[in-house]
Amino acid sequence: MTHKTKGIVLRAVKYGETSLVVTIFTELFGVQTYMINGVRTSKQASSKANYFQPAAILDLVVYHNEQKQIQRIKEFKWALLYQDVMSNVIKNNIALYMVELLQKCLKQPEKNPDLFYFCEDSLMQLDAADKKVSANFPLYFSLHLAGFFGFQINDDHDEVHHFLDLREGSFVAEQPSHLDFLNGEYAQVTAQLLKAMQPTELEEFKLNKETRRALLLHYQDYYAHHIQDFGKMKTLQVLQEVL
Repeated sequence: MTHKTKGIVLRAVKYGETSLVVTIFTELFGVQTYMINGVRTSKQASSKANYFQPAAILDLVVYHNEQKQIQRIKEFKWALLYQDVMSNVIKNNIALYMVELLQKCLKQPEKNPDLFYFCEDSLMQLDAADKKVSANFPLYFSLHLAGFFGFQINDDHDEVHHFLDLREGSFVAEQPSHLDFLNGEYAQVTAQLLKAMQPTELEEFKLNKETRRALLLHYQDYYAHHIQDFGKMKTLQVLQEVL
């Protein structure tokens, strides 16, 4: 039986001489693995492999069997033709960061349409964003993605509660006994970013590259406290350079 679904490509790995094994976050089935044969055998086939670049958003017709770990795709086409994400170096690296962060959080294949629509909309907003919005986009995405996995930071920052405890995910009045916390500008900026409901609001944030770099490292640590075996993000070092 076939199903129509949208999908966001997370990862593609070459298999044999002609095939790809592709991890896709689908609208209907959550994260799934697909074997795609014959997409690397000729110039025409190689162009088909371009559909499966990380962050690509596709319309798919898939075969789905709950008993199988690797599924098959019957048909695929672009659901969205990016204007900038695949060609602009900065936006492409931001998209790769978003995709890696998402993949590290997706431990189970369960359907999660709200998360899918958030990620789809975020990639579309990134594609249309100007430079100021793009520069702050990884911070926005990192903070708001956490909410879909049950550990979004509580937006309770005020003059009294101005230490952000990264282990607890909340602002507290006294400095934590451990070193995993933010204070001063970093805590204040994080509180302001939590209030941003749309990426277009990011234009108002006047942050320098050092602040962005430091916050992304702290947010990586925050995820590591809440996602088992999270590790380090491979895309973060490259992103730090391009930002």
